[in-house]
Amino acid sequence: MTEADRVFERFPDFIKEFIYSNSWEELRAVQIAAAKTIFESDNDLLLTSSTASGKTEAAFFPIITELYYDPPASIGALYIAPLKSLINDQFERIDTLLEESGIKVTHWHGDVAASHKKKLLSKPEGILQITPESLEAMLINRSNDIPRLFGDLRYVVIDEIHTLMGSDRGNQIICQLARISKLIGRSPRRIGLSATVGEPRSAADWLSAGSGRKTDIPVFEAEQIRWRLGMEHFFIHDKSLDQSGATEKGNIADNSTALDAGYEYMYDCVKDKKSLVFSNSREDTEYVCATLRQIAEKRGERDIFLIHHGNLSASLREEAEMKMRDNDIHAVTCATVTMELGIDIGKLERIVQNDAPNSVSSFLQRLGRSGRRGQPPEMMTVFREEEPLPNAPLPQLIPWGLLRAIAITQLYIEERFIEPPTEKKQPMSLLFHQTLSVLASSGELSVAELAKRVLSLPPFKEISRDDYKALIVSMLNSDMIEMTEEKGLIIGLSGERLLGSFKFYAVFNDSEDFTVRCESEEIGTITTPPPAGDRFALAGKVWEVIETDVSRRLVYVKSVEGKMEISWPGDYGEIHTRILERMKQILCEDTVYPYLKENARRRLDIARRVARATGMTKNSLVHLGGYTWCLFPWLGTRSFRTLRKFITLHAHRFGISGIEFEGCYYITFRMEKGDGEELIRYMREYVERYGIDPLTLVSSKELPVFEKYDRFVPGELLRYAYSVDKLNTAEAGARICDIYKEY
Repeated sequence: MTEADRVFERFPDFIKEFIYSNSWEELRAVQIAAAKTIFESDNDLLLTSSTASGKTEAAFFPIITELYYDPPASIGALYIAPLKSLINDQFERIDTLLEESGIKVTHWHGDVAASHKKKLLSKPEGILQITPESLEAMLINRSNDIPRLFGDLRYVVIDEIHTLMGSDRGNQIICQLARISKLIGRSPRRIGLSATVGEPRSAADWLSAGSGRKTDIPVFEAEQIRWRLGMEHFFIHDKSLDQSGATEKGNIADNSTALDAGYEYMYDCVKDKKSLVFSNSREDTEYVCATLRQIAEKRGERDIFLIHHGNLSASLREEAEMKMRDNDIHAVTCATVTMELGIDIGKLERIVQNDAPNSVSSFLQRLGRSGRRGQPPEMMTVFREEEPLPNAPLPQLIPWGLLRAIAITQLYIEERFIEPPTEKKQPMSLLFHQTLSVLASSGELSVAELAKRVLSLPPFKEISRDDYKALIVSMLNSDMIEMTEEKGLIIGLSGERLLGSFKFYAVFNDSEDFTVRCESEEIGTITTPPPAGDRFALAGKVWEVIETDVSRRLVYVKSVEGKMEISWPGDYGEIHTRILERMKQILCEDTVYPYLKENARRRLDIARRVARATGMTKNSLVHLGGYTWCLFPWLGTRSFRTLRKFITLHAHRFGISGIEFEGCYYITFRMEKGDGEELIRYMREYVERYGIDPLTLVSSKELPVFEKYDRFVPGELLRYAYSVDKLNTAEAGARICDIYKEY
């Protein structure tokens, strides 16, 4: 009997029948490996394998088997996912599997009816699928009930862990699991799932933090890459023409689409194909969707375009998911990261990427949405760039997005490189949040007991007691907490106001959004409502404001024709140094990449000629004429930020002013004293003699507020956290020494 047969025989009949009904001829390697760890050890488990490889079933087949043969006395398994839509999708998949088992599965988030939650609370059993925010609400509001709900909890499955590691939201989950373990007196086993994890050992350490268990990381033979890739580039020849059809309301007239070949190309790529069109921001997603709809109308063709992002109503997102699952509908959904994760939307024929993704991980996740059911994944990436004028500065002559996309693709093809997880050592916003949460759930605590409970949570292992004391004093002064006559700590009036809102449960930034309604239909949310009569874009359409109800935060609208741009504040994510280094290599080499289409090949050839003629690949610091210089450090986001701040710190010595930068691609500045060689020599000597002290790069006037609760944290703690978690002095210092060698 083979190992696969032995595993298969351990499954109950209803799982075997599920496997037969799905026409699976054999168990996959990931499913065999997961079953071995779960059946034959007490270890935690990290499953990293490609999209659509069966990771979810790999985790749940053996978990359900054990729950079926040995029913738990409470909720037996907890499934935590970062998106409601992912929970809804997995709920349907698991519910189908469990129909014959008698094991209950409950999904729990803000859109689930209270009646479903009440059933679980009255009889905790089976599998609970939940978001981190709903789990936080449980810990705060039902602390005394946690032992009854989770007393026999055996497994915790965390899905898409690559989106959680290194973030406050991911660390919030680790805090929650530690708190649950303390309340029930045992640590359930943890299983992490992801298709894209760099440095799996670091990911395993994060997953198991505080569990006291080892983590198994099954290794599978790397699959042969079978992709259908294409990249094409278009110049926007005259941007002023593109705006010439604007109406008084800011709409762009229909004739503008004929002036943008890039959008026409995107349209042709997805025509008659079930597809996803990814953009890197919600505003780009809205604009692309509106443009594709406009092209369809202009050509007299059917509007098959849907939209999916976090500011849309649940009903609109679910409509897009349902239509994408329907094999009889050739729908096209314009989406952000919300469709990047493992929602099952059936067989997709093609992915279109608008501009380059930010990471190898994101590229793989998006590409992996297509090509299921035995077909190779297929992605077309389209670049639109305003044509540079002949006298444009050197940095503007380089197609940075095209270079980034090629670098991301080549890094995975050549090295199987995926960005390693980041670690947040000073999560001050989360520290504030968990302090209030622990105190709210437990009631009055002494200072020593509160510090013991909070600082023992794994994400805070690097927080010093002195820094935590400074936070506590600040929270006392701001009335977030208060001290009783018995010297105990309780929630203060300001803290009560924060805890009184359901938004407290989330540790990621949110906004006081207004809900948009068209008659009885909820469309989505916007941050700032325009006045009555003005228009805005949402859900790929244009709406005119009829009335705004400020007290209830409602905006009533009507649909109008046209297309508009929209803007949300947002963070586009960090880029790894390996991507920048590979971008430089692309400019240096003569490789012809087979996936580049004609326009993209021509654009890359031009960029290579420019790079070689100007010497920007041989000398990172280039003189642009007069007092103007440009530095191409080829560093990722954190190291680039460090180098920029280091130059700013020493700017007075060389008369440096007018420092400007674009992403992490280049820094331009005026230098009125000395030349490039003197500047680089000085920086190299300084680094070798003193090193770079990250704290000196953060001005005492800076208040680096990034996370949700940073505004409640003392400035000195924020500056220290910024110096530790947002800068990379070692890599920046090493690159300064490398640049010196170029002279």
